[in-house]
Amino acid sequence: MTTSSQESQLPYLVRLGNRLQSALSGMDAARVLRHRQFLRSFQQKDGGFSGREGDSDLYYTSFAVRGLMMLGGLEPDTAGPLTQYLRSIEWRSLGVIDLMNWMATALAVQVSTGQDLLADEPATWSAEAATQLESVRTGDGGYAKSPDGASGSTYHTFLVVLTYQLLGIPVPRRNALIQFLYDRQRDDGGFVEIAPMRRAGTNPTAAAAALLQEFGAVDDELRQDLRGFLKSVRSDEGGFQANGRVPFADSLSTFTGFLTIRDLSLGPILDPEQVRHWVETQLEFPTGGFRAASWDEAADVEYSFYGLALLALLAEVMP
Repeated sequence: MTTSSQESQLPYLVRLGNRLQSALSGMDAARVLRHRQFLRSFQQKDGGFSGREGDSDLYYTSFAVRGLMMLGGLEPDTAGPLTQYLRSIEWRSLGVIDLMNWMATALAVQVSTGQDLLADEPATWSAEAATQLESVRTGDGGYAKSPDGASGSTYHTFLVVLTYQLLGIPVPRRNALIQFLYDRQRDDGGFVEIAPMRRAGTNPTAAAAALLQEFGAVDDELRQDLRGFLKSVRSDEGGFQANGRVPFADSLSTFTGFLTIRDLSLGPILDPEQVRHWVETQLEFPTGGFRAASWDEAADVEYSFYGLALLALLAEVMP
């Protein structure tokens, strides 16, 4: 059994995955089956998963696998081809986003099957990965998408930190990274993705808040700022908008905003019953899967992950 102390030492993505899976454990079996079948329908012959069209893609594979793990884990006939797909990819050639997705998906395979896809790597493999991550470090203390980036991105900085945690390596120059995040805060209380932006967004705000929480750098003043910002992007539909100029809520922004509220104890900003009604009547398909927002016409694996994750957070507050 994992104690709360041991749980707190796990990587953020592992803690979040365990939490969402536990919260969804009471979901009706028929509903679980519908969503599992939907996610599995996107697995391709090479073992990876696709988006709404096209071939296997590591980005969508990661979301499909995280969704399946949330719904109970990977079955052998899914995990086997998936393992071969991951083996076909040279992780050293990947950028920041795909490197994190590869590492996280490989961990899911290890949890499900016991197969360690890095078992045959040289002892220096984690140091190699860290060097790869540091190649996109920028002078402002953050991380960019590629070595050509002149300034840091809040999103890519978030992904790099998550990857360092999966590697079990502390982030270098932690104080510089914390300052980078503080520099991305704006007068509306939220955070921006890149330095020139003046208007904060829900998702970069959630990413910055999560990292600052990981680093123990959240205080009451920041909580107040975040509370005010999230109230400003609350939609009449019940969820959160991507920013103050977008007229509708979407599941990604609602999940990241709701998670921020829960993790930082920001209080009753959303009405859980209204959010649940929106998710179940506007986003969830009776045949399985979720769409991004009320304007969206189809479901996919990415937004199905966010739809399921929202139901998990709602289950925490509305058993």
